[in-house]
Amino acid sequence: MALFKDILAADQTLIKNESALEYEFVPKILPHREKEQQYLATCIKPLLQQRNGRNLLIHGPPGIGKTAATKWVIRDLEEETDELYVIYINCWQYNSTYKIVCEICNQIGYKFIQNKKTTDLYDIIANIINKNAGVFVFDEVDKVEDFDFLYFLLEKIYKKTIFLITNFKSWLLELDERIKSRLTPELVEFKAYNQSEVDSILKERVETAFFEKVWKTEAFKKISKRAGEIGDIRSGIYLLKQSALSAEDRSSKTIEVEDAESALKKIDDFTIKNSADLEDETKFILKVVKDNSGKKIGDLFKQYQKEGGKMSYKTFQRKLAHLDQNKFVTLKKQTGAGGNTTIVEKKLTDF
Repeated sequence: MALFKDILAADQTLIKNESALEYEFVPKILPHREKEQQYLATCIKPLLQQRNGRNLLIHGPPGIGKTAATKWVIRDLEEETDELYVIYINCWQYNSTYKIVCEICNQIGYKFIQNKKTTDLYDIIANIINKNAGVFVFDEVDKVEDFDFLYFLLEKIYKKTIFLITNFKSWLLELDERIKSRLTPELVEFKAYNQSEVDSILKERVETAFFEKVWKTEAFKKISKRAGEIGDIRSGIYLLKQSALSAEDRSSKTIEVEDAESALKKIDDFTIKNSADLEDETKFILKVVKDNSGKKIGDLFKQYQKEGGKMSYKTFQRKLAHLDQNKFVTLKKQTGAGGNTTIVEKKLTDF
């Protein structure tokens, strides 16, 4: 059997830079976020003048450049100066004060954390960073389980800027008043891209990721239009990659409309995160949804409790909202005789 007879040769691959098709990739130029980037830089600049910086809550829907814009700014900062400690923490991965404190130690070069209490690590971090100043970015901060780390930074770090990134502006209401009064964050809203902006962002990504003249115009238009409808640039990047894989499976040297259509059929596979990266309680909720897809959120919560779940209804709702934002489940609002309700459905693909 000639299984590999028609496969493209190694020098005929369509993708020249696969890393550019990863969600974490930060392009050299980030279009349509210049105003927001300038404002973020303005909040950091006082630190370069030996003054305290300004704190921000950066909010807006998923997939519209909040993380990319912030990473672009701190990358530019690190290229300009080594006088500041720059700490970036993804709270999806580090969702408790202890985990966050350990990761801060790791990023500032302190490795001797074993057998040390959190309070001891506080002192070590403060002694190191207070020799200069610090920029702290907490991405997906709504995933954290406690806020003690924020209180520590606000009290013990003399010169700092703190950026908190979240999809949910309302997250600020959950903060303890003693933290909120010290944080006093300014609000920066990232608004959804319009279709023209989606087109230009994805065109630039195509230029970075693919060889010239690989994409047929109509194929690209289909992908960009769907990404604009979804409102998430990461969905567009996912579809670009799936289209290329379809073309390569056909041993085609160009990406045609049929490849775009093949990719669009896989959009229900699109998740922003890998379910294996979820913390245990969220994995448990995801399993309950999978086994009871299509139920009302109230009935689903009762099933969750029946199976041993301990969190409150409010926290349960918030966890489901996070899963919806990250494309693991779908929340559908319904209005009936009994009033409004939410139906929770699993994605079409397995988790």
